[in-house]
Amino acid sequence: MRYAYFETIMLVERLHRLYLDVLKYELDCLRIEDISNVQCMILYNVGSGQVSVGELTNRGYYLGSNVSYNLKKMITNGYVIQEPSPHDRRSSRIRLSPKGLQLFDRLDAVISRQISDIEKYGINVDDMRRIVKTLGDLETYWESISVKDLRI
Repeated sequence: MRYAYFETIMLVERLHRLYLDVLKYELDCLRIEDISNVQCMILYNVGSGQVSVGELTNRGYYLGSNVSYNLKKMITNGYVIQEPSPHDRRSSRIRLSPKGLQLFDRLDAVISRQISDIEKYGINVDDMRRIVKTLGDLETYWESISVKDLRI
């Protein structure tokens, strides 16, 4: 169990980094140079909705400072629109601009193609559901551990 536990942790990190490489390749194929792969992940997380930076940080598991930096770049490059929250002046809401929505649609097409391709490797929806369930359970376990419970 010790080996499988540690290997799972390492594999999740490797998969994330590898997917960022795949996304960078897809951006290169689309000849899109004004947004990074990490920023595309943020853009895809926003989708067609409207979220606060805090919600985005919680939903996407990005570090707060990285989200702020990346959002500034995305606003500058015209992918995101930032508006003050009508209920809390300390907070702001973000949504995709028309340019951001267009890229969202292109990324969604890439993901649809990847889903079709992955099935050729013998990975089906039930396999993915089991992976998501197991990783979700692991996330719940890690969230349940308080700092005082860690024994290092």
